[in-house]
Amino acid sequence: MNLRDADTGKVLWQGNEDLSIPDKEHEARVPKQILKCRAVSREINFSSTEQMEKFRLQQKVLFKGRCLEEWYFEFGFVIPNSTNTWQSLIEAAPESQMMPANVLNGNILIETSFFDDDLLVSTSKLRLYYV
Repeated sequence: MNLRDADTGKVLWQGNEDLSIPDKEHEARVPKQILKCRAVSREINFSSTEQMEKFRLQQKVLFKGRCLEEWYFEFGFVIPNSTNTWQSLIEAAPESQMMPANVLNGNILIETSFFDDDLLVSTSKLRLYYV
């Protein structure tokens, strides 16, 4: 997975860890400058042995356990035994609504649920640290 400044295309963070491993809280150390971006482009690479008709994901951004934001993304059809790249655009909240990096640091947990239509396939948890 990588995160880019959507305006410049500059990669701000890249990780190669398999984030699909359930029952593990993963960690990412992301540069705090990402909070200044108007929008962030997220690229996910994933593989599937199974065909999926309506692959989608739901993400919850939790701050100290409380849901701040919830996002929904739809990929659609996935070919069996394929490796895919999925790029999504995430627009930032207005600057007046943004919390500073030192407040967010270690207190943000992104919970991602992967679905094929209504069937839950996997859930991943990623704690963010701003460096």
